[in-house]
Amino acid sequence: MIRHRPHGSGHPYAETEDQRVPAEPLAGEAVELRVRASAKVTSVVCEWHEEGAQPLMLELAPAGPGRADGGGPDGGHLAAAQARAARAAAGSWSVRTGKLEAGKRYRYRFLATLEDGGSRTTQWFETTAAVWQATGGKLHGERVVPGSVRWLVAADGVRRVRFEMKLGDTAHVVGFGERFDAVDQRGRELDAVVFEQYKAQGEHGRTYLPMPFALVVDGRDTWGFHVVTSRRTWYAIGATIRVEAEVGPEAELTVSTYTGAPAEVLDAFLEDAGRPGELPEWVFKLWASGNEWNTQQRVMAEMDLHREHDIPVGALVIEAWSDESTFTAFRGAEYEPSEEPHRYADYTFPADGPWPDPKGMVDELHERDIKVLLWQIPLQKMRPHPRHQAAVDARQLAERGYGVKEADGRPYRNRGWWFPLALMPDLSAEEVRAWWTAKRRYLVEEVGVDGFKTDGGEHAWGHDLRYADGRSGAEGNGLFPVHYARAFGDLLRRYGKAPVTFSRAGFTGSQPHGAFWAGDEDSTWQAFRNSIRAGITASACGIVYWGWDLAGFSGEAPSAELYLRAAGASCFMPIMQYHSEFNHHRTPSQDRTPWNVAGRTGDQRVLPVFRALAKMRERLVPYLAEEARKAVGGGAPLMRGLFFDHPDDPAVWRYPLQFKLGDALLVAPVTEPDTWEIPIYLPEGAWVDVWTGTRLTGGQEVTLPALLAHPPVLCAAERWPELAEVFSA
Repeated sequence: MIRHRPHGSGHPYAETEDQRVPAEPLAGEAVELRVRASAKVTSVVCEWHEEGAQPLMLELAPAGPGRADGGGPDGGHLAAAQARAARAAAGSWSVRTGKLEAGKRYRYRFLATLEDGGSRTTQWFETTAAVWQATGGKLHGERVVPGSVRWLVAADGVRRVRFEMKLGDTAHVVGFGERFDAVDQRGRELDAVVFEQYKAQGEHGRTYLPMPFALVVDGRDTWGFHVVTSRRTWYAIGATIRVEAEVGPEAELTVSTYTGAPAEVLDAFLEDAGRPGELPEWVFKLWASGNEWNTQQRVMAEMDLHREHDIPVGALVIEAWSDESTFTAFRGAEYEPSEEPHRYADYTFPADGPWPDPKGMVDELHERDIKVLLWQIPLQKMRPHPRHQAAVDARQLAERGYGVKEADGRPYRNRGWWFPLALMPDLSAEEVRAWWTAKRRYLVEEVGVDGFKTDGGEHAWGHDLRYADGRSGAEGNGLFPVHYARAFGDLLRRYGKAPVTFSRAGFTGSQPHGAFWAGDEDSTWQAFRNSIRAGITASACGIVYWGWDLAGFSGEAPSAELYLRAAGASCFMPIMQYHSEFNHHRTPSQDRTPWNVAGRTGDQRVLPVFRALAKMRERLVPYLAEEARKAVGGGAPLMRGLFFDHPDDPAVWRYPLQFKLGDALLVAPVTEPDTWEIPIYLPEGAWVDVWTGTRLTGGQEVTLPALLAHPPVLCAAERWPELAEVFSA
């Protein structure tokens, strides 16, 4: 009948029609109190109690339309999300209070009158106004500007701390996890909270994979800092680095600082955050994927086309394999529901079904030297109402208390747009990780799959959620994707496989857990540029195995030029993979396979150029494996901005999309259409154009041809004798 949630849905960037705004007011601010009410409600009043004053009865007015998403699209996963949010504004009521005073407590509740003369009353809610002051908690850290520390203190405790760190006039600041909007964050404001933006991340400054860590490069004075917290943090990078951070009941925060060369700073941070592990060489081969490859016949047909077109492929990600109610059973399989994990023999696969022989398919792919990854999501779907095995799984999750919980102990129901109201296993608990992954054990142990695409991970919304490890949502939500990838990595290791997970969400501590991709993007030149920035910034935070959906996965198929430019850049990134979004099997196909792009565009260059790039990628694998080994051993990242090796060269910042791939290769992606030559900055040293063998002297800008088949790449001269063969075939 009537609902009020003081903090709304927990969406970090949008307000809802049933919350308090602001949720945590400052002294001197009025608050807007919003409720959602059914159509049967004819009036709503708020009984408002101010400490030391007479109660007030505040009459709420119906809210106007168009306010439900906080003023604009929030990037929810489903296309209809914004429309639903607008509809949700109907039945919203609100009232503004007077200005709140520091130190006072306020209590309030709502009373609704119904059209039949009845009434409804909510529970009591409380709030208190906070004020910024010089004392309140303990901050541990160096480089803090004297006198800059302030604590946000309310009657119920300390909420946040704010401080500044010294920053030189010529310093550049890189990091904060994977960032799509810029490599150097100087002059920008940002925050660190795990969020599924779903495309256009660069426009909104949001990210799946944030970290409260940054590298400060100021000539030879390079240092880094890590705000040691899993709670939300905010940053303004200007004359100083202004940091604001939520704090817990202990009202204490530590900021670790590190000094040295960029690689040394990163190495010191990884000593605290967790070190990446070495993955097998096959991860450096071409990965193939398409969301519409939802039958065994279609999967094998696409792999046959790879062979027919002589385009080598090393890994296949099958997204649409499961029944999508359990994410454990192949779609179309016949089996009895069970309280215990299934074995392969428990399933019958009809010959005319979508997956008549999953193990035979995987065995054949392995004979072709193709590894197989299956898609996962860390939720138990509850829409439609679960039946068969999904009902068993949902019941076990609820009865055993295995789910993330609301503050009142009820199971948390996903508040995001994707798989709404799904239950969420609490993967912070070892027991739950073991239970969740045991249901997938047969896929590894018997079917023989080689990894999992650990999609999602951003579904925990709410500061007051409860986790089994004792954390609240405020400090545990960001760690959920870390536990998620870890769980599947452990499953793979348990049965003799390398822990190859492919995640988009993460946080500090994700570095040891598999590979990552940049999430969902359209096929545009802007998304191409954004994704390169994402790779450079993620690597600066210790993510070694990283890639993106080359040329984007969504929207209209890319032009031939965009596709080949993206393939040329991806050929020189840690993970090279293509993928496409589900398009309801409409024609023309939106697959990002090279043959489909060739057919869609009519461009005869696509297949031969892509083939040549894929074959060159195969020849690069030994080099990539060697350089990755150095990176995980404490060296500079595999993919890295030029500032890592040349921190005292100010010219490198004028070319933020150039990057190194290992110690030897310098890559200059072509990210604008109709570009057939490109200015490239060569840092100090001697370089060789890998396509012509021409030697070039560093410390200057040069203009080089930018052919589709020959993306601009330079090799350090001392490494050229060992790598020349890679580029000569």
